[in-house]
Amino acid sequence: MKSRVTEVDNSFTRISGAYQNTTLNSDPNLVKIFSPLQEKSTLLTAAIRRLKTQSAQQPNDEVRDEKIDALYYLLLSFSHHPDEAVRNAALRLLEIFGKYGLEMKDESYATESSLVNSLLNDYANRDREADIALVPQCAEYIAALAAAQASFDGNRVAFEEARAEEGTLENASALKKAMVSLINNQLVPYLNVMAQLDEPAYGAFARTVAEIIAENNEVVKKRRQNEEPDEEPEAAE
Repeated sequence: MKSRVTEVDNSFTRISGAYQNTTLNSDPNLVKIFSPLQEKSTLLTAAIRRLKTQSAQQPNDEVRDEKIDALYYLLLSFSHHPDEAVRNAALRLLEIFGKYGLEMKDESYATESSLVNSLLNDYANRDREADIALVPQCAEYIAALAAAQASFDGNRVAFEEARAEEGTLENASALKKAMVSLINNQLVPYLNVMAQLDEPAYGAFARTVAEIIAENNEVVKKRRQNEEPDEEPEAAE
């Protein structure tokens, strides 16, 4: 198991903070190492925010799907009601639902939204008012679906803006990999050498970086033991 993007982002933030508190920012070699790291860190932070925005839409979709299921099974249940008026009302409403089907949940976010809104418009037709009134709780279930759809739409702008950035920003996984490579292959080896050549100037910072990496490795190791014991962590020693 490798370090997660958030773990790499957090570790570098700590390393960068420690670097800023030293007098080593005049070392041209460290400047060359930290410059691309800082640039990628900024992009990684933005990518993490983008991922969080996208993932936030999934719970909204899951709630909407639950309301679709609830309405369908309510109508299905009352379509077998012993009272003929209630049964026929449920059957008519179920027939309308059948034009869309439970399969609407498997469509893309945009298509599902279109289908749900169309279904709600069909039920909003005045010809359906009597049927909805006859089926117990039907009006409440339709209102719950409408509220779930409204919540989904309310978060859609942020979601679409996040998706629009996918084509222009490097993805988080690639950024994380590049940062880990720079830290492992450039920063750590350079500090190890310089700490031997000039311990007073580089020793404390080298040890701080080593400690931050060790803490990250420990987090990865514990997760590996609990979840995926056969995989190795990606981190510097």
